[in-house]
Amino acid sequence: MRIQDKVVVVTGGASGLGLATARYLVEEKGAKVALFDVNEDAGQRAAAELGEKAIFVRADITSDDSVRQAVAATAARFGAVHACINCAAILGPSKVLDKEGRAPPLARFAQMAMVNLVGVFNVMSQCAEQMAKNEPEAGEERGVVINISSGAAFEGQVGQCAYASTKAGVIGLNMPAARELGVYGIRVNAIAPGLFLTPMAAQLDPKVIEALKAQTEAPNRLGDPREFAHCCAFIIENAYLNGETIRLDAASRLRAR
Repeated sequence: MRIQDKVVVVTGGASGLGLATARYLVEEKGAKVALFDVNEDAGQRAAAELGEKAIFVRADITSDDSVRQAVAATAARFGAVHACINCAAILGPSKVLDKEGRAPPLARFAQMAMVNLVGVFNVMSQCAEQMAKNEPEAGEERGVVINISSGAAFEGQVGQCAYASTKAGVIGLNMPAARELGVYGIRVNAIAPGLFLTPMAAQLDPKVIEALKAQTEAPNRLGDPREFAHCCAFIIENAYLNGETIRLDAASRLRAR
């Protein structure tokens, strides 16, 4: 799918990899973007920075109504939705047993599952409904979904039970969703990123950054958010890529701790 003038929804679009991707798609590819996020101040600043080809829509991805209204607002502003990139996620510790050997409260695991997996499905589903209304490009494509997983889906670390399992669930969406939505001309793929130098990571102590770099293979550095954005653009543009997960991690593998 050609990206020029296409409409892309980016969840978690107010910061981090989401904002970097939105910026790349607008500035390098000529896309129009809708930034879905719960951080209203950051979202409004990001949309203002990106200019007339961007809007911010406050959206709670765990809410049916909130996402429905956000998708409708995007279609009302730009006329369509052609792609969605699900970057929104939360990260936090989650173990099977706590330090005292007791089962922890379920709420934290459930919250992460709601955002990282249920929220991804919610946005994918409602964006796909809008994409199905598009005229097919080149007689075959109406839309593209990119769901963001993590290297933790493959090598989850100690304390990542909730995060790793929800990110593995994102990968599990690929094939059944790609098979189901193919009849509408909608492709579904995922990216499992490794360690990236987001603005939040850049604020870490230099010693911490060096320790993170030591976990990468080649190139021996943290990823540039533009490299993540470029991967998203590649997936949108390559019409034969479907049902796949791309590990974008410099051949690094997470250690147990």
